[in-house]
Amino acid sequence: MKLSVVVITRNAGVFMRDCLDSLVHQSRKPDEVLVVDANSTDGTQEIVREYSAKWPFVRLLVQPGTRGEGRNYGVEKSAGDIVAFIDADAIAHALWVDELLKAMENADVVAGREVRLGYAGFISLKRVGMLFNGVDITYPSVNLAYRKKAFEAIDGFDPWFKEAEEVDLNYRAVEAGYRLVYWPTAIVYHNARSSFSGFFKQSFWYGFGRKELTLRHGNLWTSYSPLEMVKVSKEENIWKLLRLLFSFFGYLFCKVVGKRQIAKERLRKSKASER
Repeated sequence: MKLSVVVITRNAGVFMRDCLDSLVHQSRKPDEVLVVDANSTDGTQEIVREYSAKWPFVRLLVQPGTRGEGRNYGVEKSAGDIVAFIDADAIAHALWVDELLKAMENADVVAGREVRLGYAGFISLKRVGMLFNGVDITYPSVNLAYRKKAFEAIDGFDPWFKEAEEVDLNYRAVEAGYRLVYWPTAIVYHNARSSFSGFFKQSFWYGFGRKELTLRHGNLWTSYSPLEMVKVSKEENIWKLLRLLFSFFGYLFCKVVGKRQIAKERLRKSKASER
């Protein structure tokens, strides 16, 4: 099976070389690496061109838009049977491609293990899972792979989402009957937020994304464990409560803004059907 890697980026030049180094030096090289840049102004494109000159299977694509739109464009331009997603601020383990291909022998979707790097207070926080049909659908797109046919069958990422687009994608994949498996030996190292302001912004948009999911798919609260959301372990300490607080603000903000977006979208579709 051929495997294409799609990397989305915007002004991530400080991380780009590390990410690309980890991809071009895989034990089993990917068939292509497609870097989709959303009009960076920090020299990111020049860095990618340097790697393209040395490793022709690295290609630069330029496509402004949301994260979902960038990944969709990368998949559209890809030639692989499998498409693996990683972010520009992440580093793939040397056996990442090997492990993804191994896992794909009995799966349609593979979620690898994300090892976060950075301040201990931030990286100690556990992801709040959400079960749908008995499957955790919250695995992030920093380490996610799809059979291209499955990805195309469910129409890829929904560009309507500002956040949580990968959770929505996984939801629709499981709903369509595709098999999603977690493969802990497919490892990606991901840089966590490096500042308090970055952490608070991330928490805000985390809550925003969870509300987007309920607007799109109805009430999903039964998919969560309330105890898991509020229980604070010794390792997580006060940071989990702060994340919950700022997530709540994001959730409320989306409740207002998101409903307007849904109304506009329905109006647009209604006018389009009348034509």
